[in-house]
This record gives sequence, structure tokens and C-alpha cells, in this order.
Amino acid sequence: MRSGALLVAGTTSDAGKSLVTVGICRWLARQGVRVAPFKAQNMSNNSMVCADGGEIGRAQWLQAVAAGAEPEVAMNPVLLKPGSDRRSHVVLMGQPHGQLEAGEFATGRRELAATALAAFADLRSRFDVVVAEGAGSPTEINLRGGDYVNMGLARAAGLPVLVVGDVDRGGVLAAMFGTLALLDAGDQAHVAGWVVNKFRGDLDLLRPGLVTLEQLTGRPVLGVLPWLDGVWADSEDALALGGWTTPPRTDGSVLRVAVVRFPRLSNATDLDALALEPGVSVTLTMDPEVVRHSDVVFLPGSRSTVADLQWLRDTGIGAVLTERAVAGRPVLGICGGYQMLARTIHDEVESGAGLVDGLDLLPVSADFDTVKHLGRPDGQWRGHRVAAYEIHHGVVRALADDERTAQTEPFLDGVHLGAVWGTTWHGAFENDAFRQAWLAQAAASAGVDWRPSAHPGFRAAREQMIDSLADAVEQHLDTDQLWRLIENGAPPGLPVVPPAGGCRG
Repeated sequence: MRSGALLVAGTTSDAGKSLVTVGICRWLARQGVRVAPFKAQNMSNNSMVCADGGEIGRAQWLQAVAAGAEPEVAMNPVLLKPGSDRRSHVVLMGQPHGQLEAGEFATGRRELAATALAAFADLRSRFDVVVAEGAGSPTEINLRGGDYVNMGLARAAGLPVLVVGDVDRGGVLAAMFGTLALLDAGDQAHVAGWVVNKFRGDLDLLRPGLVTLEQLTGRPVLGVLPWLDGVWADSEDALALGGWTTPPRTDGSVLRVAVVRFPRLSNATDLDALALEPGVSVTLTMDPEVVRHSDVVFLPGSRSTVADLQWLRDTGIGAVLTERAVAGRPVLGICGGYQMLARTIHDEVESGAGLVDGLDLLPVSADFDTVKHLGRPDGQWRGHRVAAYEIHHGVVRALADDERTAQTEPFLDGVHLGAVWGTTWHGAFENDAFRQAWLAQAAASAGVDWRPSAHPGFRAAREQMIDSLADAVEQHLDTDQLWRLIENGAPPGLPVVPPAGGCRG
């Protein structure tokens, strides 16, 4: 087939466009199509390291897995990692590229746009189909002048746009109509159809609204995707982690795991595999009492280690962690969380704070390097193989002058002392045997009668989830129309819906 492409947009953030893109990628791959995902610009602190040594958003990595393609930096050429409410760290083609201030967001991204469009063209030259995902809403008309992720990409590359709306939130028909009506005529010409997502109930009750939407907009509804239990998409938004539930089990006790929700939480996907483990209850929390009374506490990654460490102290969680360590109750720090457990942190790079005191729960120091360390390490712990990835500026080293150092044990690339553990390796808990062995030891330390139980591993569960999304695409969307859009683009002569008042690109 000749090169085809599609842009999946959403009426709002978290409308489900990442999941729909996953499903479309797997649906195409099943038919022998060489497909690549693409997101011109992602804003997320959840990222992954590719085999080419670069960093991309975790959602695009998952979409590449769904497509059966090797993840690469061209699939997410611009990654913005928020470091504060007004500043983001820029990752360009997988590597650090300075910072972007909030005031520059609309107009200061010309270099980023040019790189993103070149990456899209490169993918299109090498794959049969490129399925692009938009960001936020395509009708952020205040940002349209500098847009290269939504309608800016559609206009530049001649893409048909499929708009996904979340019916579970309510107001989906109004959101779809408004999305189109606020775009200018040139942008409207690329909006080619609608997909209703997360539907549960009687479809006959929704159908009259869909008919009216088609009549008012002149665009077809390609289908209604049902609410699917047990799906996740390596979310860009850490708040989505609140949907975790405890998998059932018939024997033993539930192991209660508290994950501290830092203001600048990053790589929270480290906890997905824990949340799928039968008998493990994972709670994302800012409450020191929840931290105090849980069986195990995780300090995840942070995009602002020094600032989030101060937040730990201000909330009282820091003192609770010290209490837990003294009492022999398990605490694990990953990457930024590990750095906080150090005796000292020297940071002239991320925060510019210089030398600050850490929690001093492990006999190590953390020194921030100007070079970002990216890698995919492979090791073992107590005979269990561990494949992981690392993304960090902070380099943690053992302290030769600390008498506790002689009492530590190696733990992946980090250390273990008493009930406190630390590592910079992300993704370690996706390794089933390692995860279950570590949880069993942590449970024993916490005095909880939790034991591993037989169940499909994490990667098998992820594959099952991806296939369920592809099944939904195949069963509930008009795939003939979808194919025509991918191959031929938006049909000519689509009507312009007033007021067509968007900012011209």
C-alpha cells in the first residue's frame, strides 16, 4: 500500500486518544501493515529509554509495542518534562535540549516544530502507515499560532483527523460540535470523523444524538467504543493512577503499598506492575498517616528532587519515613526517591540549590551531573534477572566514611540497609520473578502473610490489554471508513460549521 497516515485527536485531555491509538496500531499490525506511532510533542514526566539511546514518552513506547515496531526517538521527537508550573525541560530527539518557559509556549517553538515535522516525514518514508496522536484538544485556539501537534500537524502533513470524545464524562456531543465549530475553515477541512469512547449502557439511547451530530457537522461517527475494564496506557497523567484496584486472591493477606505522590512525580509507571499483582493494594497518597500505617512505602521518581524532598519534610512524611526505617518497616526509593534517601544531595543542575541534607536513611550521596544518564541496564538480584532502564542526572555513590556502608548489601545498582532500599533503575518491577521475590521479602519484614500466587505475568497482561483494545477497534468501529481515511485523507467538500472562528495557523 502507499504511505498512509491519520491523526487521532481528543475533545479533551484523557479522552482516550492514547488508548485508541494503541488499538488502531495493533489492529493494523495484525493485518501485516508496517505501522509507526507518532506524537509531535508530549508533555509528560513518564518516559522510557529506547534502544537508540534516546528518551520518549511512555505512551508512545507502548504504542510502538502495540505496532510491533522498535520504539525510536522519531516517534516522539519533542518531550516536555514539567519541572515547575511555569517551566519545562525539553527533550529533543531523545536528548536534553534546554528549557521552555510558559510564556514561550505559543511562539517560542519554531525549532521544535521543524524537528517534529522532519521526524514525521522520516517515519512516513519508512512505514506503511503512521498513526499520530494529538495533544490536549485540537481547539486550543489560544495556542494555534505555534501549534505543530494537532491541527498544525494536520495542515502541514495533509492528515485526516479523527476526534475521540469521552462519553463517560458527559457532554460529549457538545464537546465534539464545539471542537469543530471553533476551528477555522482550513482546519475544519481536516476533521473527518468522530469516535465516542468509554460508553456503557444502552446504545439505542445514544444513537439519536449521534445522528444529529452527523447531520450538524457533516462528519460520520465511525463508532462507539465500549468501556473496557482493566486497560491502562502508561499514562502521561499521574492522576490516572488513582484507578488502581486490588487484584483478588483466595489465600493469604493483602499487602498494603503506599506510593508517595510527589508534586513533581515522574515515571509513576514503575508501579503499574505492583498494582496488577494479586493481593497487593497500591495507594497513591500525600497523607503522612497513610504512609505511617502502610506495610510498604515507595518513593518514586521526581522531576524536582530537592523541591520534592523539602515537600516531604514540610508535610511530615519525611519524619514518618525515618520512623519506619528505625522500626524496620520497608521503604524503597527509585531514582529521585533513592536520591532523597541519601545523606547529602549536591545539585547545581536541576534546582541550583547546591549542597542540601537528604533524609540520611542510606549511607550514600547524590551528586547531580550536567550529563543526563540514559540507559537500559540488565542485572540480577538473588538469582532473578532484572531488565530495566535509567533516566537521571543524579549520580548516587556509597560513602566510604560512613560506618553503615559496611552493613549494606547491593540492590540492583543501589544499596539495601535494614528495611531501606534504593535503586535508580526504572521498570525493574516489570520482571515477574524479581517483583514477587522482593515483595515476599518486604512482606516478611512488615509481618504480613503475603505470598506470590500464580497468574499471567505483567508483560502477558499488557499484551492482553493491547489486544482487547484492538478487538474493540475491529468490532465497534467502521474499519472500512477508517481505512479510506488512512489511505485517501479527509474527503473533499466537508462543510464548514459556523462560527469557524479559530485563530489562523
